Amino acid sequence: MDIELDEIKDWICCGSSPAHQCDELMSVALPAKNLSLAEKDGLKDICAPCASCYSRLKDAQHKMEDEQVRKDVEEVLDGSAPGEIEVLHALDLFTEKCENDAIADKVVKPLNGVKVACYYGCLMTRPPKVTGKKNFENPEQMEELIETLGAETVDWNLKTFCCGASFALTNLDVVLDLTKKLLDDAIASGANAIAVGCPLCQANLDGRQIQINEKYGTDFNIPIFYFTQLMGIAFGAKPNELGLPKHITEVEEYLKERSLT
Repeated sequence: MDIELDEIKDWICCGSSPAHQCDELMSVALPAKNLSLAEKDGLKDICAPCASCYSRLKDAQHKMEDEQVRKDVEEVLDGSAPGEIEVLHALDLFTEKCENDAIADKVVKPLNGVKVACYYGCLMTRPPKVTGKKNFENPEQMEELIETLGAETVDWNLKTFCCGASFALTNLDVVLDLTKKLLDDAIASGANAIAVGCPLCQANLDGRQIQINEKYGTDFNIPIFYFTQLMGIAFGAKPNELGLPKHITEVEEYLKERSLT
């Protein structure tokens, strides 16, 4: 897509869930450090393909609008807090910085026969005062992108519903219950695949289907794709290049049936 990517030098963890559960100031200072490093490198935009990282970066910017918080962060950083730098989720990068026609021009294998439930989860659009998203309860960015690739998308109820995220580590039953509801609704709406934009969502939806089947007597076997994997497939990339053989719920036979490998 002719987008130049520069890795931020000396980047650090954004803090994710543990930081804002333990130390409010540190939860702002950690992502603020990354924003400062990007600014130091002369970058104008920062793109996070992880919804949690995206959320923490946006939240830090929002909280630093408070003058006292900003001063506290500067004390932790021992330097100036970052100025204006645009934070983008990877989905924003392709839907806001690229034209649909430019994406369509790259398609060599239209995703015929792929019927997708686009799943945003909790953090890609909410809370709106932090993300700035207008259609935060019913976003449509991913649908527009996926349809440009030649796939069909479905209208379903739970596109911003929670999968349970990292509760998989501490209360697995919660995750199995929430994820089952997601899978049920996507399939009932006619989907034969689900697209995600969050690593935890992909881990839960892809990796928990066997456990859900064992617990509830279901027979889920629906492919879960990161939306960029669907882009790669449509652009002609090989399964190994996209990490598809590493999926827990099998996807390669699904693609072969649709002449996409």
